[in-house]
Formats: sequence, structure tokens, C-alpha cells
Amino acid sequence: MPFTVRDFQSLVRLLERQPAWRDALRATLLGAEFTELPNLVQELVRAQRVTNRQIRALAKAQAAVGERLEGVEQTLARLAAAQARTEERVGRLEERTDRLQEAVTRLAEAQARTEQTVRSLVETVDALGREVGRLKGDSLERAYRDRAASFFQDILRRIRLVDHQQLGLLLDDAVDAGRISREERADALRADVVVSGVWDGQEVYLLAEVSATVTAHDVDRARRRSAILEKATGRPVLAAVAGERLADDPQTRQEARSVWRVLDGRVEPPL
Repeated sequence: MPFTVRDFQSLVRLLERQPAWRDALRATLLGAEFTELPNLVQELVRAQRVTNRQIRALAKAQAAVGERLEGVEQTLARLAAAQARTEERVGRLEERTDRLQEAVTRLAEAQARTEQTVRSLVETVDALGREVGRLKGDSLERAYRDRAASFFQDILRRIRLVDHQQLGLLLDDAVDAGRISREERADALRADVVVSGVWDGQEVYLLAEVSATVTAHDVDRARRRSAILEKATGRPVLAAVAGERLADDPQTRQEARSVWRVLDGRVEPPL
């Protein structure tokens, strides 16, 4: 029997009175997926709400990140400005360092010139000192030769100066006689002072080496040259040193004990 419109209208009225039938018919016609659609929609709504909350949280986080980035940018800007100031200071410091280095170089050059000048002055003073010493020695030698009778009167009587020419003739005779060598003649001829006189009742010579400060070297010269003169003349020769003072060293004090010492007007015999 065919299903008419009236039958459909009756079915509609029946379904309106029976909600359960209506739901069963809907499920039959549309399937289970359609009946679950409201639930799905509600879940979608809930998910959308969650998503909205997450989006708002993300927006807040993004805003916070933006603020942080802005702070970082400001910090970077301040660091860049500080770096620029630092580089400027370093530049000025390098300029000052360069100027200081130039000043140090000039000072070193000036110091080198000063040291050279000081060395030159020291050499000049040393040369002057040697020259003064030589002149003083010459003056002392001349004083002892000119005033031999006064300086050596506590050693000899009847003192007579043997000048350089007379000494040369005595030594020449000794070389000719083969008593001394030419080298010994040259050494003895450099004696500072030679006098003759009477000592202990006999004719003798006295040979003295003169120096402002008498050293062991002066003592050695006096003994060596006295021995040559004694060998050349066959007459006793007294070795002596004369001057202002003895050098203050053990060797000089020991060596000087072996000769006559005429120091600053005082006469001391050998020990």
C-alpha cells in the first residue's frame, strides 16, 4: 500500500508526540555520525575556547617578548654608545702613549748624550788628574833634588846632588866596563833623585823614588835601581822612597820596611 502525504503528516504528528521515536528515526535516517554532531560541535566550541585562551596567552607572551626585545635593543644601544666612548678613550690613550713614547725616546737620546758627555768629562778629569799627578810628581822630584841636603840630612852628611848628566856618565862607564847592561843603564837613569854623601863613615850613594803617595811599585823601583847603581859604581847605595804618605795597603806597608822612608819631613830607617 502506497505511503501518502496524509500518512507522512500523521507520522510527523506522531513523532512530535514521541521524542524517542523521533530520535530513533533521526538516527536511522542520518546515521550515528549525525547524532554525534552536537557533541562534536560542543567539543569544538570547548577546543576553540582553549585555543582562544592559548592565543591570548601567546599574545601576552609575545608582548612580553617584545618588551624584552625592546629592553635588549635599549641595552644594546647603550652598549654601543659605551663601546664608542671606550674606543674614543682608547684612541686618545693611544695618542698619549705615542706622545709618551716619543718623549721617552727623546729622553733616552738625551740621556745617551749626557752619558757620553759625562764619559768625556770623566776622561778629561782623569787626564787632568794624571797630568796634575805628573806635575805634582815632577814638582816633588824637583823639590827633593833642589833641597836634597835638607831632606836627606838625617841619613847622610856632606850631601852632593848627582844630576842627570853626571849619573849618565857614571852609568856609561859601567856599561863600557861591562859591569851593567844597556837595559840596566836605561832603567837606573830613570831614577828620580840620586845623591852622594857620607853614611856611617863611608862614601855612599842614595837613590830615592819620589811620589806623593808611595806604593809598593815605588819601593820595588828604588831597590832595583839602587842595586844597578851599586853594581855600576862598586860603592854602597842606600835605597829610599820619598813623598807625602805611604799607600794604605798591606803590600806597600810590608815592602816599605826594606828601604829608607822620607815621608812628609820624617825619616824612618829600614827595619
